[in-house]
Amino acid sequence: MGSIPVPSKQFSSLPESSCGYFLQELKMIWDEVGQEQHERQKILVELEQECLEIYKRKVDRANASRSLLHQLLAESEAELTHLMLSLGERSLPGRPDKMKGSLKERLDSIAPALEEMQLRKEERVNQFRQIQMQIHKIRTEIAGELDIDISPLDVTLNENDLSLNKLEEYQVELQKLQKNKNERLSRVEGFVAAIRKLSEILGMDSTNIILEIHPSLDVSCGGKLSNISNAILAELNCTVESLEGEKIKRLEKIQRLGKALEDLWNLMETDYEDRKMFSHVSDLRPISAAEISKPGSLAYYIIDQAEAEVEKLDQLKASKMKELFLKKQTELVDICVRTHMEMPPQSELDKITDLINSGEINHDDLLKNMDEQIIRAKDEAFRRKPIMEKVEKWMLSCDEERWLEEYARDENRYSVSRGSHKNLKRAERARVIVSKIPGLVDLLVAMTKSWEEESKKVFLYDQVPLLAILEEYNLIKQEKEDEKQKQREEKKRMQLRAAVAQENLFANRPATSSSRRLSNVSINGGFGSCSTPLNRRLSVGFHQQGSNSINSASKDFSFVKEDNKAIGR
Repeated sequence: MGSIPVPSKQFSSLPESSCGYFLQELKMIWDEVGQEQHERQKILVELEQECLEIYKRKVDRANASRSLLHQLLAESEAELTHLMLSLGERSLPGRPDKMKGSLKERLDSIAPALEEMQLRKEERVNQFRQIQMQIHKIRTEIAGELDIDISPLDVTLNENDLSLNKLEEYQVELQKLQKNKNERLSRVEGFVAAIRKLSEILGMDSTNIILEIHPSLDVSCGGKLSNISNAILAELNCTVESLEGEKIKRLEKIQRLGKALEDLWNLMETDYEDRKMFSHVSDLRPISAAEISKPGSLAYYIIDQAEAEVEKLDQLKASKMKELFLKKQTELVDICVRTHMEMPPQSELDKITDLINSGEINHDDLLKNMDEQIIRAKDEAFRRKPIMEKVEKWMLSCDEERWLEEYARDENRYSVSRGSHKNLKRAERARVIVSKIPGLVDLLVAMTKSWEEESKKVFLYDQVPLLAILEEYNLIKQEKEDEKQKQREEKKRMQLRAAVAQENLFANRPATSSSRRLSNVSINGGFGSCSTPLNRRLSVGFHQQGSNSINSASKDFSFVKEDNKAIGR
């Protein structure tokens, strides 16, 4: 290492605080002292070495400061970039160019952007925490955890993703949870309202029922519903279903009691004033469970009162049961007689009467059985109605036929007398009606056969098959026509004999064996020589000359009817 050169010309111009000045002064001192050259060289080398150390330390410090600035700048850039990525910011307006200016200038220029992004992050973090706290709170409410206090520190936050998209996802989730919460609150409120309404109808204390489910559900003191868990909803639903079932069960019981009361009232012929006391019970009979809303209408005390009234009336029912049975029996017999149907056997009716007297029969079952028989009888009468209408028409036609025959035998029918013109008109109408009898009989036969095929049984008229009656009528009709033909032939023979013998043309004709045979026949008595039951019940007689015609069907049917009444008695 060489000595430090100090120009002599510049010594006078060097400042007193500079290294060259002090070195020149040291050299002057050495010259004055007479310092040896190698000593001088050694001291200069030491000075130079110390200067190098000082420069080196300064350079190291400068390098460290520069590295620190680079690091700070890199960290700032990285933090800014991380903040932008975490916040989802693609670019920041006013962000400086990192390639321009010194390190300190670049660091100073990035500081405002970094501070702004940190403020944004803090604001975004607060938004995330608030949303997540609300989400967490709603989830705990749905889970039924009401006693847990939530603080912002309890919320775990992923600060690497604070973008608006993520915030929007949380907001969407929060909206869904809020909607779910609102729906659950509505369901809870609906269940609570239903419990209160059902409790009022059933006469129960709704507050105790609600408190048994959960104390937080009682909002009568100004509280707010907060428990919306699945367990609470399930328990509320179960309670409502239980109350609905109890409501239906009580309604069915009251309706049964109401029906029993009405039946007993009708049986006992209870006054309106006595019925009015339990009108609220009988009024519930046609009402469904959904239509009942009056408070206390299904309370236990109402059921107890109705049961007591039914029990009281039931004790009085037995005395009038026989009277009611006889009334229904009379109604059934009237239906059968009026429609000419087969009546229940008298022995069976007498047996039921004996059972009623002995008290060995269930009155309710007996009335039900009688009502069923009456209903069946009415239904049978309705199905027989078309045929019975034709039968009545046929009977009326037979009456007209009998009248026309009697009118035809009247020798004074053409005489001028009072009312003769009316008889002429009636005769014209009767001829039209009589001409339709064969077709009517054929129609009756076809309708009866069709009815029997459909019903799988015989059509009885006063316990006699209608087809047999019609067949007997056709046979008697044919016999009558044959008899008329014989009479006409006999009349011709008599006229011939009178012409030959010159006898009176108006003498009475002798009765034939056939007319004598039929003269004593009636539907109710039958043929004297016949042994079959049908002929004994259905045969029709004829009269000779003045009364030689078929008896009317209505008269024949009245005989059968009277006979059946006699059998019934």
